[in-house]
Amino acid sequence: MSDGGSGSGGEGGNPLDVYRRKASFSVEELRNLLDGEELVEFRERIWATMARDPLFAPPQEELSLDQQRRLNFARVKRVIEYDFLPADELMQSPMKSSALTLSLWAFDSGLMTLYGLSRGLFVSAVRSMGSSRHRHFAEDASSFKIIGCFSLTELAHGSNTRGMRTTATYDPTSQEFVLHTPDIEATKCWVGVLGNAATHALLYAQLYTPDGHCHGLHAFVVPVRDLHTHSPFPGVLVGDMGEKLGQNGLANGFVAFSHYRIPRENLLNKSGDVTPDGKYVTPYKDPNKRHGASLGALSGGRVGISTMSVFYLRLAITIALRYSAVRRQFGPTPEVEVPVLEYQMQQWRLLPYLAAVYVLTHYANTFLSDYVDFSVAMVLGEKSDRQAELGREIHALSCATKPLTGFTARDGIQECREACGGHGFLAVSQLGRLRGDNDPNLTYEGDNNVLLQQTANYLLGWFTEKRAGRRICSPLGSVDILDNYEAILRRRFTPRPGATAFSYHDALSAYEWLLCYLWVESQQKIERELASGKNGFFAKEDSQAYHCHTLALVYAEHFALQRFCEFISSAPEENGLKSVSERLCNLYATWVLSKHISTLYQGGYFTRPQYAKLVKDSLLTFCVQLKDDAVALIDVIAVPDFILRSPLGVSNGQVYKHLYQAMVTAPKALERPSLWKEIVDKPVVGSRHHQIAPPRAKL
Repeated sequence: MSDGGSGSGGEGGNPLDVYRRKASFSVEELRNLLDGEELVEFRERIWATMARDPLFAPPQEELSLDQQRRLNFARVKRVIEYDFLPADELMQSPMKSSALTLSLWAFDSGLMTLYGLSRGLFVSAVRSMGSSRHRHFAEDASSFKIIGCFSLTELAHGSNTRGMRTTATYDPTSQEFVLHTPDIEATKCWVGVLGNAATHALLYAQLYTPDGHCHGLHAFVVPVRDLHTHSPFPGVLVGDMGEKLGQNGLANGFVAFSHYRIPRENLLNKSGDVTPDGKYVTPYKDPNKRHGASLGALSGGRVGISTMSVFYLRLAITIALRYSAVRRQFGPTPEVEVPVLEYQMQQWRLLPYLAAVYVLTHYANTFLSDYVDFSVAMVLGEKSDRQAELGREIHALSCATKPLTGFTARDGIQECREACGGHGFLAVSQLGRLRGDNDPNLTYEGDNNVLLQQTANYLLGWFTEKRAGRRICSPLGSVDILDNYEAILRRRFTPRPGATAFSYHDALSAYEWLLCYLWVESQQKIERELASGKNGFFAKEDSQAYHCHTLALVYAEHFALQRFCEFISSAPEENGLKSVSERLCNLYATWVLSKHISTLYQGGYFTRPQYAKLVKDSLLTFCVQLKDDAVALIDVIAVPDFILRSPLGVSNGQVYKHLYQAMVTAPKALERPSLWKEIVDKPVVGSRHHQIAPPRAKL
């Protein structure tokens, strides 16, 4: 049988090269500019190593739940044996930790989650929230002598951490904390790695001193399983939560305690400690500073998830755009079919998400760098006012960035799936896997819609500061624009002389106005709710939709756009790097802003009907301007075919050849169906008609 037919993707060359030859920039230089040459090379070395190892080859048959978890654990052990990032190299280049994370995550989310929770989150949390007395826990977890996990959520409480009810009561007679789960609702759950592997948990519990005073939620290192028998200790009930909607290579567990004792020294004491005789001490005189430092330390998971969400979209858009460049349907004559990428609707559906990958990748990378700097300062014992304020700002940003990236990835992956038609619905396309793997990003480390409330609370807290006559500014500058809100709200949009499109400069100015407008509107909405007789709690809760919720998202959108504009200003002019970066920014900026057009009119920033048309026309123009560069832009962000594992997104463009091969080599694809006897045995129409249940008698 021939490899191909009349459509591209069959025999004869690489159909993607038609677009690659149209590239207006250097692929290699843009890749290094976006991700950093050192990190690019580091990632490629990891993937090349995995590609040569048979343990990382795709299974040839469907695996049971137990087989998935065994394979996943074996792969994690192999990654540890490779030791891709030794401690000395990590100290020299902390950002390589994220590169390693994304490299493993791109291959398999379950692999990275098990590895990342045990060697990453557990270790970093112990180091940032603990002291020298906890160093051995971090070292043992790094060498996999112990296997750590992160235990915060309870059966009845997730987002409301203050409502969590697992207790840690200090006993001065034995100098131990007594951990106790008062009832089933306080059972810790959704603890990644705990279901089958973890030996130690970084556990959050309400700390009680002997005088009966509760000092709030604190973190403890808690041994849960014996290192030699792997059986739970007396007083510890631990188990597996069972099969999930996805990521089943990772076993999520639950744990409860019955007056279980741990040493006093197992309290992570960077922000608070208990003396041997039972007195609570803290280096922070102001409780808000201790809370700010703790908030920053707890933001690591959200920062990491934000990066992962963008990477999932990165994989999905690679598949969809390469497929769109190869897939030919219809044309100006019956004899000529054109790639679906040439159609306006396909461009309008996909190219904004390509631009989003670039803008949000840069934002996620720089935000991660900010978090690394904050964490290093925490480990070094920094307790300044700026450090505490930075912790609050990072918390607020992470609570908005995770929803921004998660929602964008969710919608983008689904659009990619649909844009690939029926072939995108096949499991081998990998789009279903990416959709499923990204799905929990919307929930763990905080439900996105609840997290946005925390960001809004942070922003509205600055209203009080402003009314008191204090200047609005923050360490990262994310709120600085609000200090000049009155002057900004007097702005009205006026097209630049001679301008034929709505550029990213226009969008950034519009976002400044939009952020200030929603900030004032949200505060006034809460005040109206209070004036109507509602208490403070429900006044805020009833001001979320269209106000606080949107405010928090716009805050993240503005900061992401602002940072990419800074990226453009530092991009070299040569080899087309600045030009293509500007076109990416133009498309992303007009696309995200177009969702707020009604608010721009409502608040009076847009005053003429043609301004909305200008935004929409500009968006379509920017799609056309980016279309010929789309495949090359994908080459910049693409992973190797071995990692992508999608016949629709292969780098050689031989889509149909690889898709056909996947179909005919699938397990039992060409065998006679196992139910062939049932098919041959035909039913007799109506043979059981007399057994139909009689109609119910009428009263």
